Amino acid sequence: MNYAQLLFPDFSLILCGYLVCRYTALNRPVWDQVEILVYYFLFPVLLFHSILRSPLDLGAASSLIGAGLSMGIIGIALAYALPHLPWIGRHIDTRLHAASTQVAFRFNSFIGLALAERLAGPQGLLLLAVLIGFCVPLFNVGAVWPMARHAQRSVGRELLRNPLIIATVSGLIANVLGFRIPAWADPTLSRIGAASLALGLMAAGAGLRFSSLGKGKVLAVAVLAIKHLLLPLIALGLSLAFGLTPVQTTILLAFSALPTASSCYVLAARMGYDGAYVAGLVTLSTLLGVASLSFALGVLR
Repeated sequence: MNYAQLLFPDFSLILCGYLVCRYTALNRPVWDQVEILVYYFLFPVLLFHSILRSPLDLGAASSLIGAGLSMGIIGIALAYALPHLPWIGRHIDTRLHAASTQVAFRFNSFIGLALAERLAGPQGLLLLAVLIGFCVPLFNVGAVWPMARHAQRSVGRELLRNPLIIATVSGLIANVLGFRIPAWADPTLSRIGAASLALGLMAAGAGLRFSSLGKGKVLAVAVLAIKHLLLPLIALGLSLAFGLTPVQTTILLAFSALPTASSCYVLAARMGYDGAYVAGLVTLSTLLGVASLSFALGVLR
């Protein structure tokens, strides 16, 4: 499978956002408004719709759910621990770390859904939808927590008012209760989802400052190493520990090696952190996704 071809659309959208913001009249003030639209409306609709697309078969996928949640908890713990590690911790700025921890464990769901269908057909798509439904709430809480705590805001209040968390939790509850999107509304929601992906990636490109990565090189290497090297190894170990089937193992390995979520930039920027630095990490993660997917699905599988 050509992973570079799979990831090229995302990278090209980031590049388009960068060029449009730098060299046209659609400059920074325009993209500030785009970020607000994506964060408060487009991304929440996308998450809610994605979770409701397929019924969650909790019994058949319980081992996969357990492995996915375990991988997420380990990834979050590793990212949170970076400032406390010897040799590494003293080179990490705590504010940059609060904004960047999410890069180490969040994932690009659109790339994941496209990849799952190619790897294992409808069954793979359903298994990844189950992982998304259970892991996105955990990952979004893990992303918001350090930023809210570092800014000395009420963590509970930030979690309860975060539109991404509200959308994912409500989508999961609605799915479990058997609610389904009406057929007449599905095309509209699909188009909103496509718009959120494109605008979110372009907003990340518009906020990109390559020079910003120079002030946090150790942190950048650490979070990207967790995301693209350690998590695939952890996923392989968990697939053995939970006794996953070959198809479930393939989906978990693919899930572990996906590039980070494009919404990392929007979340960091909207919460008042260094969005340019996080946008740089998103770009690097998109490029590294080619290597990590090849590693997880070629070498480890």
